[in-house]
Amino acid sequence: MIRTVLAMFTLALWTSVAAGQSDPVSERKSLMKGNLEGARNIVKMVRGQNSFDLEQVTAAFEQWTDTAKKLPNLFPEPPAQGTKTRALPKIWENKADFEAKIAAFAKAVSESRDKAKTLDELKIAFPPVNDACVDCHELYRRPQ
Repeated sequence: MIRTVLAMFTLALWTSVAAGQSDPVSERKSLMKGNLEGARNIVKMVRGQNSFDLEQVTAAFEQWTDTAKKLPNLFPEPPAQGTKTRALPKIWENKADFEAKIAAFAKAVSESRDKAKTLDELKIAFPPVNDACVDCHELYRRPQ
């Protein structure tokens, strides 16, 4: 009896883990939350509100690199009706442009990543990354 309960619990746990990992909307939200956290830290440094912290800069660029790798596969099809997402239907209507914007983000991150080792370098390296985010969000993300 105990083995059966444990087996069923383990199966349920693995099923929920697998379902969570295959949910592109949840994964996108998680990535974007991490992106925002890194961007907020960077903006505070650039504005002089926080001191320069290379570890935080490195963490932000690592997050954005991870996002750039994963993002192209996280928009396979429009979400089901009623799904809470800020992704606009325009993504699937103009997929080629959307994918080009993701590629521009990936390029900006890749080209800027190793050029932000000091505050002055960060002030030059961050704007192309931020611009790539804004370019995509303006067209393809629903305002809050």
